[in-house]
Formats: sequence, C-alpha cells, structure tokens
Amino acid sequence: MSALDPLPPATTPDATPAATPDATPAATPDATPDAAPDAGEVSALHGRGRYESATAGWLGTLRRYVLVTKPRIIELLLITTVPSMVVAAGGWPGTWRVAATLLGGTLSAGSANAINNHLDRDIDRIMDRTSGRPTASDQIPPGAALRLGLVLGVVGFAWLALLVNLAAALMATSAILFYVFVYTLGLKRRTSQAVVIGGAAGCAPVLTGWVAVPGASLADPTPWLLFAILFWWQPPHFWALAIKYREDYAKAGLPMLPVIAGVAETTRQIWLYSWLLLSIVLLYAVGAGPTADVGPLFVVTAGALTIGWLWLAWQLRRDRTVKAAMRLFIWSTSWLALVFTAAAVDAVL
Repeated sequence: MSALDPLPPATTPDATPAATPDATPAATPDATPDAAPDAGEVSALHGRGRYESATAGWLGTLRRYVLVTKPRIIELLLITTVPSMVVAAGGWPGTWRVAATLLGGTLSAGSANAINNHLDRDIDRIMDRTSGRPTASDQIPPGAALRLGLVLGVVGFAWLALLVNLAAALMATSAILFYVFVYTLGLKRRTSQAVVIGGAAGCAPVLTGWVAVPGASLADPTPWLLFAILFWWQPPHFWALAIKYREDYAKAGLPMLPVIAGVAETTRQIWLYSWLLLSIVLLYAVGAGPTADVGPLFVVTAGALTIGWLWLAWQLRRDRTVKAAMRLFIWSTSWLALVFTAAAVDAVL
C-alpha cells in the first residue's frame, strides 16, 4: 500500500484556538511510513450516522436529548458495574441494589457526557463523525445540554445517596467532576495523554459498584485490580478507533496519538499496552485478595481472550490499516464484557 501523505496543520475550531500538542510526543514514530487505509475503508469512515434523524415531534426531541448523554458509552461503562458488585458481595448483591446502582450510575454518566457534549460542540461541528450531534447541529437549544447535564448530576447524586449509600454517590459524582474538569477542559485539547489520564473517570463505575455493596472496602486490593484492568484497557481501545478517525481529529486540532505521532507509533503503543494489559490480568489472577477467590474459569477465559487481543494487536502493528484497527477495536469491546463477566461468575463458583 502507498504511504499516507503528511497531515496538514490542524485547523483552529471556531474562535477557540486549537491547543498545541505536547512538545515531547510519547515516543518517536517509526521510520516505516504509515499504511494508507483502503479506498473502501476511507469511503466508509463518515457515512450517515446515528445522530441524524427525521423523527419529528416530542419523540424526536426526546431522542435528541437521549443522544446527548451518549448512551452507547454508558452501556460500555455499566457492564463493569454489575460484575464489580457481584465480586464484592461474593454472590448476587440483591436485585434492588443492583438496579438502583445502575440507574444512579446511568444518571451520573449521562451528566458527564451531556456536559462534555456542550463543551465540545465547537470541535464537534468540525469533525465529520460528530457534526450531526444535537449540540453541534443546533438541534437542541444552546445551553440545553449543559442544563441537562447539571440536572442529571444532581439527581444521580441524590438517588445514589438516598437509595444506595453516600460512598457510591460521592464516587459517581467525583467521576463527573474529573471527566469535565480534568479530561474535557484540562487535557483533551492539550495532550495525547488525555486518553490515558482521563481514562480514570471511565473506571469509576467499577469502584462505584464496589462501594455500593454493604461491607465492601476499598482497602481490599480486588477493586483496584479491576480498576487497573479497565484503566489499561482504555488507551489501546480508543487509539484503535482514533486510527480510523485520524484525519477528523487532525482537522479539529485534537492532539490524538495517531495525529501527533503517526499510525506507526500508535500501533507500537497499542502493542506495548496490550502486553501491559495481559500483566494486569495475570496480577488479578494471583493477587485479587480475600474477596475474590480467582479460579480456573477466570484464568482460562481471560487468558484466551487476551491472547486473541495480542494476536490482533500484532496484526495491527504489522499491517497498520484501518481494517486491522477496527478488528482490534471490536474485539476489545467484547473482551471487556466477557472478562468482567468471567470475574463475576468465578467469584460466585
């Protein structure tokens, strides 16, 4: 395949100057040129997305407000909450407690996402992938997403504090504040490491689910190992997606790793982080503490899934194509659900 041409300088979004990427990239890109996406892959990058809708009336309005909360991301986060609760309880912690925790977590995650959509509407207008978002396309009134996010945050805190416990409410709300102030306002437009550092907010559902169980303590190493699995899962997962939307991020002036370091270096980082993820999984298997008696089910399931991950990461490192990146991205999504499910089932057996 032919090499990708160098990206043009990133354009400045609206009136807000684009942040300057880090002076020192995570690593120096390989001398090997980046592989170009296939023509079919390029044409499929920006098709008609889930944001565009011809639905009118109150149903269409409701749909647009739901989209502002990024429900697909919420689904991804919540699949780690229930397994964390099961591991903490050593069994099923009770249907009402699980349902109350999930609803409170959904409200809190929706709050963070709605506020993020409001703050990022200028760059969302520039990127093809996000230009159809209700906040970017003015399908909802200016400031409406911000008000929605604030209301959801308050309601989520009150719900968790009253119906679960104060610790879960504080944990979920701290994740909102971290996501908004540290990731969205502090890091996203300034450094390629935003995905790594800001990923801590995405790990909060693990800890929220853990402290939602009566008697569960954060002094136990188990929740922190589950946190670490999710924390080190996020960079290679999102970097694989960023390879596909590299030009989009560059156009918006966002210093994502494929933009500032190139696809070759990004695939190298994904390869290294994949081995780090394997080491965290193995550490959980041998050091999960008294709460989780890790057995062969988790070891075999997580081990096999991670070997598959490493194989796909190596193929991406070798081929450096959008197709290979998306294969890893899809695998990593299933990997997360299956590994956390294995941890929960293993804790019960």
